[in-house]
Amino acid sequence: MNLILIGPQGSGKGTQAKLLSQFLKIPALSMGQLYRREILHQTAIGKIAAPYVAAGKLVPDEITGKLLKKELRSKRYKKGVIFDGFPRTYKQNMFLEDLLKIDSVILIDIRRKAILKRLSGRYICDCGQTYNLYSQESEKPKYYMICDKCGHKLKQRQDDTPKAIRQRLKIYRENTKPLFAYYKKQKKLITISGEQRIEKIFRAILLALKYKGTIS
Repeated sequence: MNLILIGPQGSGKGTQAKLLSQFLKIPALSMGQLYRREILHQTAIGKIAAPYVAAGKLVPDEITGKLLKKELRSKRYKKGVIFDGFPRTYKQNMFLEDLLKIDSVILIDIRRKAILKRLSGRYICDCGQTYNLYSQESEKPKYYMICDKCGHKLKQRQDDTPKAIRQRLKIYRENTKPLFAYYKKQKKLITISGEQRIEKIFRAILLALKYKGTIS
């Protein structure tokens, strides 16, 4: 099974991708995480992507396509994949459909006000652990701004600064939203409210997928 989880930044699609991955035994794939990995290790792609990510802009499609194609060669995706926030443009979608068949597209919808509140409290550690200082449902560090896992100081993601957030939401509105009509026409689009508790969103997704016959 190949799924797409789509929605604005801060909608919780990353959390739901992890839950679905555990439930379905299918790996989740986040292009954002792939790029952060490339940037951390200062690879050739990472060096190209770094200024785009820091500014909240989309990395050029040809670079994204190259990285995605390389990643999907891994045997871990032989049973399927859950795309977390990808594709973000029509061109990326066409590239993806040339690689594999998408079964369902899950849109997690949320208001702008709620997005800004969630993103303002999101912090990460270099070890990969993520936290949210303000969300009642997300994990918080035991000690303020210190990672529970490795003890290092937490930092805000480069793309979670106020300026970058506004830029990312603008890109989402202009480039990603037009994809909804395309997915709806193909009868693949499932819309779920992201302003519910995490477990309610997860149950709603499972119910929708079961209704579509993708879960037995």
